Amino acid sequence: MKALLISRDTQLYAEISSQGAARVPPLNVATTRDSLRDALDRPLADSPGMVIVDISDADTADGDLLERLTRHYASAHFMLLTDNHHPDILIRAMRVGVREVLQLPLVHRALHEAIDRIAASAGVASVHDGKVLAFIACKGGSGATFISTNFGYALATLADKKVLLIDLHRQFGDATLYVSDQKPAMTLSDVCQQIARIDGPFLESCLVHVAPGFGVLAAADDPSQSVETKPEHIDIILRVARQHYDYILLDVGRQIDAVSLRALDTTDAIYPVLQLALPDIRDARRLLDIFRSLGYLTDHIRLIVNRYEKGGKLRLQDLHAALGAEVLHTIPNDYIAVTDSVNQGIPVLQLARGSPAARSLADLVEIVTARRIIETKSGLFDRLFGRSEVDY
Repeated sequence: MKALLISRDTQLYAEISSQGAARVPPLNVATTRDSLRDALDRPLADSPGMVIVDISDADTADGDLLERLTRHYASAHFMLLTDNHHPDILIRAMRVGVREVLQLPLVHRALHEAIDRIAASAGVASVHDGKVLAFIACKGGSGATFISTNFGYALATLADKKVLLIDLHRQFGDATLYVSDQKPAMTLSDVCQQIARIDGPFLESCLVHVAPGFGVLAAADDPSQSVETKPEHIDIILRVARQHYDYILLDVGRQIDAVSLRALDTTDAIYPVLQLALPDIRDARRLLDIFRSLGYLTDHIRLIVNRYEKGGKLRLQDLHAALGAEVLHTIPNDYIAVTDSVNQGIPVLQLARGSPAARSLADLVEIVTARRIIETKSGLFDRLFGRSEVDY
């Protein structure tokens, strides 16, 4: 979709152009005009699909000019950017059918949501809309990184999905080490430094490719580089990723800061990972209290219990009663297979495909994708694990 921007603010033009270019399909801010008068004096030969008008410097006479411009570009969708100092113009805009009004300074998420609404009404459909799933550790050592990385491999391998995992650890992120011995050529910080370049192919080129359909965007080796990552960068990266991947997995770690909160705000589901131990349960309660205070829907928060052993003094029912959250899945205490997998940097599905941990990850794939991996006796699950449907 082509857009006409009416503003004297060159920084605003650069900002909207960068955000528009990151969309799929892109919003092309092809032309600018300094004012509404300039836009009427120099009309475009081809009507744009969208007209974005910055009225922060407008005066009362501009209400008439805006009305004339909406008649001139009758087929275009209008968006106003305002600092709330022009109520008369806003009233005139609503009377002529302008439905999208955004505050200045610009909030990128609000901008994209407004463009989404305009694109939907114009019949411009998004190419793709992947799901974002966040894995967050309730306590250090709970196993969230092992589960997120190995689940990503299982999702790509068993369900034939295109999967991206983003390591959001701000200090000492090591997600790639769990599933690969490759050294990352680019990290999340590098991508943020070149955020204006981001599109699907550029993002794909920055990944550690673990398997066909599964790549990891590594965290920076140097914690000091993490300051390059801003909340608005996460918005852009996830928006591009949704258009090119079926699932985007976030390994959040334990930190709750501006960057991780911006990522969590956009998720389709959050999976806190904990073990059945009192310190984990105590920290999980604190984490869930934070999520509730932020207004996150309870239905989107599902617990995963790692290193689970039946017959222990603490039961899943006790956990549910203590936390008031649903336990989505349990990963068994498969110490040898998991330790070997982590030490060798090889996914447990690849290293020990018949192990309890590998089978449990396959079950988690079925739960998340809401489809059975085994459909026939010769299905993919049977070929992977080398056993019959009866054995299952």
